[in-house]
Amino acid sequence: MKQLSVAFFVLLLIQNYGILLHADPNDGFVTTKGIQLMLNGRPCHANGFNAYWMMYVAFDPSQRDKVSTAFQDAKKHGLTIARSWAFSDGGVRPLQSSPGSYNEQMFQTVLTRRNSLTGIAYKDDPTIMAWELINEPRCPSDISGKAIQAWITEMAPYLKSIDGKHLLEVGLEGFYGASKQRSNPNNIQVGTDFITNNQIPGIDFATVHAYPDQWLPGSSDESQLSFLTSWLNDHIQDAQNIIHKPVLFAEFGKSLKSSGIAQRDQLFKTVYSTTYSSASGGGAAIGGLFWQLLAAGMDATRDGYEVILSENSSTAILIAQESQKLSRI
Repeated sequence: MKQLSVAFFVLLLIQNYGILLHADPNDGFVTTKGIQLMLNGRPCHANGFNAYWMMYVAFDPSQRDKVSTAFQDAKKHGLTIARSWAFSDGGVRPLQSSPGSYNEQMFQTVLTRRNSLTGIAYKDDPTIMAWELINEPRCPSDISGKAIQAWITEMAPYLKSIDGKHLLEVGLEGFYGASKQRSNPNNIQVGTDFITNNQIPGIDFATVHAYPDQWLPGSSDESQLSFLTSWLNDHIQDAQNIIHKPVLFAEFGKSLKSSGIAQRDQLFKTVYSTTYSSASGGGAAIGGLFWQLLAAGMDATRDGYEVILSENSSTAILIAQESQKLSRI
């Protein structure tokens, strides 16, 4: 199955003045110990964000300042992890224009490539926290889960054979297989299983996404928050007691196209309070990454879920407070 493309996302550590620089050689790599993330021998937790667009925007020198601005805004609010694309196949500004044919300008991100600015191979760079195999895998043609389970089982050790220093996660939304299907929104089955997929050797931590507004359309805000609370707690308990690995809430959000700021802030509060409750008690939750951070002036990239920290003051305050709380653990 190795002929299939691996659709990487990359999780990056934000340092210094909000600019991604080569990490201090003394910092080492993020590792895991049981249900904890570890850095320099100490448990670490992180508040962060999604910004899939960074590689695409950085390709254009006239727009590259948007990336720097986003990192600087994030740093001011204590955000320490950025999740972004490390793939782009075909279309405009592709990383891979055709099988095996790569665009070096867009590649400036993957594994065996040497960074053109620092001279360090990505697989040797502690600025990278983790690799993600594929974003939100689904296989409706095989809801038994065997196809995706086999693919992860093959790809995880293959990637680790190339890069054994960085953490690896699948990119799952968190949907359960038949054994716990009742926990899924509307009993959906997509061919993945949060438990068995994350038990595969080589997968270092689990991920969960949360979009109650998409998954439970037409339901009240109260119903969506009730589902969200159960969704988060179920995955924390399963990561802690069954999988025995950390869990990151790698995507969450609520669209402003169908709700107001106050409703979105309530969703952020729910994710953050649940995460902190687990993390502060030594539990499996290690942090959350909201979808999505934009810099000002990126109107074409707005999708309803965008957070522009300079414009969304109430949300920005919640984000900064969560960063401060996690940093004190």
